[in-house]
Parts: sequence; C-alpha cells; structure tokens
Amino acid sequence: MTTEIIAIGPERAADVLAVVRAAFAARPVLDPPADALAETEETIAAMLAPGGGLLVLDEGRVVGTVVLDPVDDAIFLRRFGVDPAAQGRGVAKALVRAALAEASRRPEARRAVILAREELPRTMGFWRDMGFVETGREAPYVEMERPVPYVAEVPSAEEMRELGRRLAGLLRAGDVLVLTGELGAGKTTFTQGLGEGLGVRGGITSPTFVIARVHPSLGEGPELVHVDAYRLDGRAELDDLDLDTELDEAVTVVEWGSGLAESLSDDRLEIRIARATASTDVDPEADPRVVEIDPVGRRWLGIDLRP
Repeated sequence: MTTEIIAIGPERAADVLAVVRAAFAARPVLDPPADALAETEETIAAMLAPGGGLLVLDEGRVVGTVVLDPVDDAIFLRRFGVDPAAQGRGVAKALVRAALAEASRRPEARRAVILAREELPRTMGFWRDMGFVETGREAPYVEMERPVPYVAEVPSAEEMRELGRRLAGLLRAGDVLVLTGELGAGKTTFTQGLGEGLGVRGGITSPTFVIARVHPSLGEGPELVHVDAYRLDGRAELDDLDLDTELDEAVTVVEWGSGLAESLSDDRLEIRIARATASTDVDPEADPRVVEIDPVGRRWLGIDLRP
C-alpha cells in the first residue's frame, strides 16, 4: 500500500463525502444516528472552507479524510474516516499524525480536539492511543483533546542547547522525555542544555556504556536521570533499570526510547530530532535540525511550548 496525504479545500468535497459515507456506514448503528450520515457535498464544502482538510490517497484512490476546523486556539478534527477496505493498515494513525503536523504549522493552533461517541469504546481507545485525553462529556459525545506538537528548526548546536535550557523551565519532578533521532542528531546536546536549565551537577555526556546516569540538583529542583536505551534489548531490560524508583522525584530523559520508554508514563514529551536537509551547498558548515516536541497526556494540556 503506497499512500500519499494531501491538503485540500472545498473543491474536494465530493471525495471527502464518499469516504465519510463509507466509513460511518460501516460503524455500528447508533441512536441518535451519526451526524456525518446526513452530510451532503454542499455541507462538506462549507465545513472545509475555513480550515481545509486532508485526503489519504492509495495509488490515487481516496481512502481516508479529515476536516480541519479552526475554533479559537483549537483545531477540531471532524469527519475523520478511513474507507473500510483500507482499515487495519495504519492509515488512521498516519492521518492523525499528518493532521497534527498541519496544525503545528498554524500559529494560532494550540490544541487538537475531537468528539467521539461514548457508545464506541474502541474508537475512544484509538484516540487515547494517539495522545488524546477526555476533557468533557455531553451525551452522546465525549470531547477529547491533546496539545499540538511544537516544531522548530534549530540551526546550531548552541541553539539546540538553548532549546533544552528553555524547555527545562517548564519541567518538574516526574516528567519523562523520550528522545528519538539518528546517531549525531543532537539528542545529547539537547540534554546538556536541559541539564544546564535544571541546574544539575556533572557534565552530561552520552551514557551509552553505563546505560543510565543520575545528575543531582545543585539547588532545589529535581535531579536529572539520563538513560541511553540504544543497547537495551526490549522493555524487559528497561524494567531491569528500576527507573520507577526515580520517576516521581526526577526529570527522566531516555535517548533512543521510542517504542520502549512510552510505557514509563502516560504524560510525557516525545522529542524527535532530524536533520533539516542533506544538502550543504550553500554553507558547508550548516547542519540544521528540525526538532518536534510532541506533548502527550493531561499534564501538558494548557502548557504552551512555543517561545
């Protein structure tokens, strides 16, 4: 399955409507019926007009869609659907990530919000897995939301440290950060800035050969637990580190933690670092990074990660 996700406007209302009808018709019968089943091409076009939407294409065939509805500082994800023939292939998760990425490019957007039916626990479980938490109920709907990721281009190692120093000002004991990025991406450089901002003891280096280091606070703040999961062979070895004894009293940073460390806390920051470009034609010394800070869990609701 080769998929492409594209941004759209009202001109693709017919495609959106086709997916919505297929996806919602395949769901269990609800009372009252889903509002989406009453949509027309005209109502979908009007819904797309303010903020547009996304389509998922599988070799040119439309298989998924979402409407992005801006309301104050929120982006509501409406008429989210995947054609039943394409379900079970990761399309829904990819579509959510693309919607969050699009929201992160909109300066006014701070929250992503969805309305789920309380009679559909599997659907609510999907949104929880994508980092959404319940924020309200008005039968038959459950409102769920999550912060929009913050994405920044970081042009130098010093600015990577500065990003860590700035983020440290938002942290408290019990926070967990999961860092992902290729070798040399800047994970340890970021953590060095974090340690400076937290005011902890000891120079922070990659802990690869000792797996984990504890940096005590020089003041009244939390200590920093710095873990490198690169050489760990699965969750069992992470459990052997007994990090649970430190979590409540420390800020815990896990490099190479994707797929392992998420279970340490329902509330965490997932930080992904990538090279912005492989080209250095303009400046041979330039090696900028793109850093995505993805806040997950109730802890981060209402906290603005942007400078």
